[in-house]
Amino acid sequence: MNPRKRRFLAAAGCLFATLIGGNAVAQNAAQGLEKQKVSIAVGGKNLFYYLPLTIAEQLGYFKEEGLQVEISDFAGGSKALQAMIGGSADVVSGAFEHTIDMQAKNQFITAFVLQGRAPQIVFGVSNKTMPNYKSITDLKGKKIGVTAPGSSTNIVANFVLAKGGLKPSDVSFIGVGTAAGALSALRSGQIDAISNLDPVITMMQHDKEIRIIADTRTLKDTQELFGGPMPAATLYAPEAFIKKNPRTTQALTNAMVKALKWLQKAGPSDIVKVVPESYQLGDKALYLEAFSHVREALSPDGMIPEAGPATALKTLQAFEPQLAGKKIDLARTYTNEFVKHANASTK
Repeated sequence: MNPRKRRFLAAAGCLFATLIGGNAVAQNAAQGLEKQKVSIAVGGKNLFYYLPLTIAEQLGYFKEEGLQVEISDFAGGSKALQAMIGGSADVVSGAFEHTIDMQAKNQFITAFVLQGRAPQIVFGVSNKTMPNYKSITDLKGKKIGVTAPGSSTNIVANFVLAKGGLKPSDVSFIGVGTAAGALSALRSGQIDAISNLDPVITMMQHDKEIRIIADTRTLKDTQELFGGPMPAATLYAPEAFIKKNPRTTQALTNAMVKALKWLQKAGPSDIVKVVPESYQLGDKALYLEAFSHVREALSPDGMIPEAGPATALKTLQAFEPQLAGKKIDLARTYTNEFVKHANASTK
């Protein structure tokens, strides 16, 4: 046998062994899981808000943990929550605030890994329909675009309005989604203001289509708006699911923490290679510019800050009358136990 053929066969043998070994690891991991097939609902998977979920999926981190994850994408976080409540999803990749809102309705759901330590949501006024905007009160009677009514973009908009003296009922909220629909609604004049996320916000900024009123893409701006740390995207599930499937929950957390740690080291070229091209809205350079705006907002380790749940509750109480007088057990809205184990075993 000539040396070249011998080297080729040796290399092929090593590759085969690696593939077999990887499958064996995943199979061994799967054997210890209570539930191997897990369905995750998300509201706007193309958003940087949920970038860690996309990374975990695209780089095979869920598979490494022995999981078969099916991700269903919805127009907004409230729709993803409805899917879980209705039984068509096991877990939601969604905003932390929903754990508080649902507890107020006597439904206990728990966030178990943090994706974002700042909401990344931007509230802006249309330069087309409101060129003479001066204050929040100018928005009375106007139409505000959100990803979906009841979603985190709606919640942040409500809070911004409340700080300016308006109630949610003083405006009309319209669901516009998170991509082309949001751009179209603003550009056609269907909405007067928008509460949305990157990359669409950076595209609107770039074309000078909006005037930014509130920005939560950095820790500093988030602290100033909410008065404390504000947990954003999480993975959350019904309390009963987590109790019944602790090893499955741990596997999901392990995959997400791997994704978060990968993102801490990744460069722009790494991001565009992994993220589906359709998420980049036809402009790779602008997509990377948008990523630079939100990078700081991504959690480095998946830990929910101890003061974060109280900030979220205070924010919701500013405009949600149904929370008045309601006793919320914040300790049941989140847990860091799975994240602690994941960080101990993931470099």
